[in-house]
Amino acid sequence: MADRETVGSVTLDLTHYCGEDVYTDGAIEDVLLDIAQNNPPSEFPRIIAKQKSWPVFYHLSPFRANIIDWLPVRKTDKVLEIGSGCGAVTGTLARRAGSVTCIDLSKKRSLVNAHRNQEYGNITIKVGNFKDIEPHLDEDFDYVLLIGVFEYGQAYIGGATPYEDFLRICNRHRKLDGRLIIAIENKFGLKYWAGCREDHLGTYFSGLEGYREGGSARTFTRHGLERILERVGIHEYSFYYPYPDYKFMTTVYSDRYLPKKGELSNNLRNFDRERVLLFDEKQVFDEIIAEQEFPLFSNSYLLVAGGAPDVVYAKFSNDRAPEWAIWTKIVRSAPNRLHVEKIPGTEAAYGHMRNTKRAYALLTKRYEGTKIEMNRCSEKDGNAENGLVFEYCKGVTLEAMLDTCLDRADVEGFKALVAEYMEWLRYGEVRDGEGAVSNIDFIFPNILVDGDKWHVIDYEWTFEKYVPAHQIAFRAFYNYTLGGGRREACRELLLKDVLGLSDGEIEKAVLAEQEFQRFINGDRVSVSAMRELIGNRAYELDGMLSHCRYVDERFVAQLYFDYGEGFNEAQSVKLRDCFFAQKDLRIAYDIPQDVVRVRIDPCSYMCTVSIRSIMVDEKLYVGEDMETNGFWHACGALVFDSEDPNIAISVTGGGRLLVDMEVMELPAVLADALAQEAAQSGIMDKAKQFIKQKRKGKN
Repeated sequence: MADRETVGSVTLDLTHYCGEDVYTDGAIEDVLLDIAQNNPPSEFPRIIAKQKSWPVFYHLSPFRANIIDWLPVRKTDKVLEIGSGCGAVTGTLARRAGSVTCIDLSKKRSLVNAHRNQEYGNITIKVGNFKDIEPHLDEDFDYVLLIGVFEYGQAYIGGATPYEDFLRICNRHRKLDGRLIIAIENKFGLKYWAGCREDHLGTYFSGLEGYREGGSARTFTRHGLERILERVGIHEYSFYYPYPDYKFMTTVYSDRYLPKKGELSNNLRNFDRERVLLFDEKQVFDEIIAEQEFPLFSNSYLLVAGGAPDVVYAKFSNDRAPEWAIWTKIVRSAPNRLHVEKIPGTEAAYGHMRNTKRAYALLTKRYEGTKIEMNRCSEKDGNAENGLVFEYCKGVTLEAMLDTCLDRADVEGFKALVAEYMEWLRYGEVRDGEGAVSNIDFIFPNILVDGDKWHVIDYEWTFEKYVPAHQIAFRAFYNYTLGGGRREACRELLLKDVLGLSDGEIEKAVLAEQEFQRFINGDRVSVSAMRELIGNRAYELDGMLSHCRYVDERFVAQLYFDYGEGFNEAQSVKLRDCFFAQKDLRIAYDIPQDVVRVRIDPCSYMCTVSIRSIMVDEKLYVGEDMETNGFWHACGALVFDSEDPNIAISVTGGGRLLVDMEVMELPAVLADALAQEAAQSGIMDKAKQFIKQKRKGKN
């Protein structure tokens, strides 16, 4: 086998490859390789939407790179990516860095990586076991990346202290002023408390319970990671908090810029598996934020060992159509000074930057002399194509102020804020001719209230035309009420009382808002929409409880005991939790000593009952030993056209009753037909003979 192969401009170093992939996800990797070999990355979003497959989405989505795209990687930097897989972040690194050295155990995955990034001549992929490759690596990398890899330290390294050893080994390959980056799930992430399955095992609460059932991966809390850092001797580090998680991050927070109440509302991200919904994560996040405990419950961590980047916050809006794809960051420009930058994600978005700069001038003129101030905007490095720079404004969002009114049950305060909002929304409207300008993004989260000033911090969706105030207000009100909890209760007030909309008009307005979102997204499927396409359900607690109550009432058997005076309700017991898969009835019950007969009521609906066995101690009961209000069918099953099916047997001296039968509900028409068929054919004797033969076979 040759030591090197090339795919386009990418080099695969096979010096340490054993000749076969000992780690594989099976046939899906062939699908991924076929896609990468025969399609440019620009086609991946279309293919992902068509495939509706979690592995395809996970491995090929361009949004995976958000987790590292905000880091200050320079063209002079040398990057080591450990566990590069199918290249989810490799291309972004290659575009921004001087060189990228990848390590991965799988040749097939490395081929996917190489084909999707074949245009880059600064990528080398070393294929093989990390322990074999590591001794031959340089020790002067500016960045060492472990994206979704550190949790497998036990499998990579082994030994008594695998995570400390793994971190120590990786850390020695960054230069003194370099950075080591770890992206990993938080085992105490709120989504796991709320009902998401653990990412690696696919089981509920396994991380929260300390991985008591084992598995090859381990995740950690922040304190757990800090203890590992301390043992390794790394003292310069900072934590960042990718939201919703690191895999498909849209926003990253830091200890210098933590989330505010109302911001964490995009929590349904169960792409890979079904989940349950035990509570409203948005509401719980709000409480966590209020208690200043967000770092403990962040779903993921991005740990930066080394100097902290100047970026304290970043938000990606790159699942839009290319002409609107941007990202926003808050940057520390001095020890106590911040500014905001909006950066175009594509060349197609340059025009959007220029339009936003023009919107600033138009809106500033419209609101001149009022308490409404547009966040001051300038071109980055003198060119809007490089992005825009904004002042960092302080204050409380109008959204948070409205939430506070709801928390305090301050209805009048809530109405007053809404009334003032409507006043400023209508201020300076020009309906016809030149001078018409409308900011349809004049929504509650984009307004920061600081004393007597209302700072409008985002106005990218500004058009030089008249858009009625009530249409813009609908966007603000509708999106606010989608925040769940108490906000939903404001729907009637905001949409009907304030805007005066009928149910039909609300429906039309919702469709218009959805159409606008499609305009923004173009032919791309948003990350949130992929969950619906992949189709994994989120089961709400109320629905589960309703189903449990239904099962609790529906799938119940009852035993009646005859002490010589016949059966009666007082001498009976209901048995719950005795059905399996809602059809297999299994009973184990100790019959009281003086009982002479036992009646088994398997359910309370028309059904067929296939008796596998009815036993008391060692005695097996067959058809001729039973009294029943059902009809024996030729197949040997009992048919009940009554909603009170029962089977009675005689007993002596108590004993252990064991019942095993299959119970299948029948619609009334079918139950009647089967019962008539059995009765008319005189099949009773034949069925008894059938049961006798069955018993002889068992004996």
